[in-house]
Amino acid sequence: MTSLYVDRRDVHLRHDAGAIVFYENGQRSATVPLAPLTRVILRGKVTLEASLLAHLGGHGIGVLFMTGRQGQPSLLLGRAHNDTTRRVAQTRRSLQADFCLDYARTLVHAKLGHQLQWLDALRHSHPEHRYPLTHALEQLHCQQAGLARVNTLEGLRGTEGAAAACYFAGLRTVVPAALGFHERNRRPPRDPFNALLSLTYTLLMAETAMALHIAGYDPCIGYYHQLSHARESLACDVMEPLRPLADQLCLRLVQDHTLSAEHFRTTDAGCLLGKAGRTRYYAGYETHAGPLRRALRAQVQNLARHINPELPVPDTELQPQIEEDESALPWVPQTTPTAGVAP
Repeated sequence: MTSLYVDRRDVHLRHDAGAIVFYENGQRSATVPLAPLTRVILRGKVTLEASLLAHLGGHGIGVLFMTGRQGQPSLLLGRAHNDTTRRVAQTRRSLQADFCLDYARTLVHAKLGHQLQWLDALRHSHPEHRYPLTHALEQLHCQQAGLARVNTLEGLRGTEGAAAACYFAGLRTVVPAALGFHERNRRPPRDPFNALLSLTYTLLMAETAMALHIAGYDPCIGYYHQLSHARESLACDVMEPLRPLADQLCLRLVQDHTLSAEHFRTTDAGCLLGKAGRTRYYAGYETHAGPLRRALRAQVQNLARHINPELPVPDTELQPQIEEDESALPWVPQTTPTAGVAP
């Protein structure tokens, strides 16, 4: 299954015979069939017709709208899974304090475990930064070891926050110095690597919400992240252990020079990725997103087992819309527009 990115001014999208048709200056410029699509990401001055939205929803294709200078997202989900008993079980679990705490502890333990594994790998691949990475690893180990003694959600959040400070202190040593990354900051991000992290988390959040919706769960009813207005709390839960994989993707994009400081600009709204940089980012994200999406599928299945432990969830219970391949080619119109899709 594939992703379609549209990041272009003055593009109009219509539906015609099972395909998305692109128009620029009143002229038909490209066509992409709906059948292979899993998700559509729109940014820029793009318009589309209601009939196209209806067909996207009917095909189970989620749409992410990245609007405003910082790309604040709005998400439209496709047709829901038809087994509503999953949502009922999910809601009942959300009212069980012991379940919420146990599941939240599992998430945080897994997240810290993935951070430990990656920092250890970085310590071996970057021997020049062995000391700060070792120090970060020791602190993370202490935080993870103390999780069993934490008996409140607030305590878990405190442990997770302390662990994050240790983790990013280690990570900053291997991020190229030209990106000015010293600590995690957001809303707005103040340096290129933080901008990259925020954008990647935004896409991952959207993919997680879509995967949960397709699998039959309400993305807004969470356990670690409790109910909150206008927040996909369960998606926040499920993506927590996946964040280190998203961080790895970001580091790869800057270490292999797909993106550099020149692709970003700083304004009063924070540090932003420019148009040329976004084009490179979309392609890079799709090229390296395979492991992230496989981990997401596994995490959704793990959630299902926690909610209904007596009913293991085989792969076939997850809808085919979240199956992926590995190719990547985002749609970027040129003088002679071309259409492409990415997994």
